[in-house]
Amino acid sequence: MIESEIIKLIGAIMVLLGSIMAIISAYGLISLPDVYTRSHAGTKSSTLAVLLTLTGVFIYFLAAEHYLSIRLVLGIVFLYLTAPVAGHLICRAAYVSGIDIKKEITEDEIHENEYQTYRE
Repeated sequence: MIESEIIKLIGAIMVLLGSIMAIISAYGLISLPDVYTRSHAGTKSSTLAVLLTLTGVFIYFLAAEHYLSIRLVLGIVFLYLTAPVAGHLICRAAYVSGIDIKKEITEDEIHENEYQTYRE
């Protein structure tokens, strides 16, 4: 009986940590200066926030009601695979379309190598 209570507590803590990460992600989206750093905050920390929340819900329902949700597992896998790719493609599209990088960035390896023909 006590093991299930501990597992429920772990699930609830994971949901709480996911909520805290979502707040940090929202703050990053508001306060960061350009599209590239905002995309980083939006994809990395939001992905972690949603994964923590979904994993916490999965663990909680598995311990509390012995309910194995395939939808939650598929949601976790889908988000884990697609969110980083989407963030990368958004940054690539922003770079190709000519959105400026903030002035503190001194090195532009993409311009030197791959996308030189797109930006000129």
